[in-house]
Amino acid sequence: MKTPRQWALVTGMVTTAIFAVVLIIKLRPQMALLGVGSKAPAFTAIDLRTGRPASLANYRGRPILINIWATWCAPCRVEMPALERLAKKLAGTDFRVVAVSVDQDDSTVVDAFVRELGLSFDVLHNQAGDIRQRYQTTGVPESFVIDRDGVIVKKVIGPAEWDGPVNEYLVRRLVDER
Repeated sequence: MKTPRQWALVTGMVTTAIFAVVLIIKLRPQMALLGVGSKAPAFTAIDLRTGRPASLANYRGRPILINIWATWCAPCRVEMPALERLAKKLAGTDFRVVAVSVDQDDSTVVDAFVRELGLSFDVLHNQAGDIRQRYQTTGVPESFVIDRDGVIVKKVIGPAEWDGPVNEYLVRRLVDER
């Protein structure tokens, strides 16, 4: 028969093992950080133009720039014209700018923002905001340039000059890769 001391030791070891397993399960997503070279995670959102669900799969086989943003974000507002200019420069190719709003308000707020700025690229609304967890964002805006194979080739935290020569060259290189 086991002594109380042995029972305490066994109980302590079992508790430690359970705690370690739970900790690993909780920390695993943080240990596998999403970045350049990672496969872009799937997501779903509502396409504001059609009102229908859209997902990463809708863009399979195309180079895309996913911009995660919100209407209340001042740097996002500043960045939007550069995204529009890039989308217009590359019109006629299969490249797409996909701006995914994480506004918790309904889509009318996002629609008004899009109309005010005259945006013509794809705008999606992920009202639940789960794309932020999937893409491990720390804030808005954050952007991901994704190649035809669904691999992240560039990640930018904060606003960027998307129509500048460096970013345009990167995107044109992705467009030209077949």
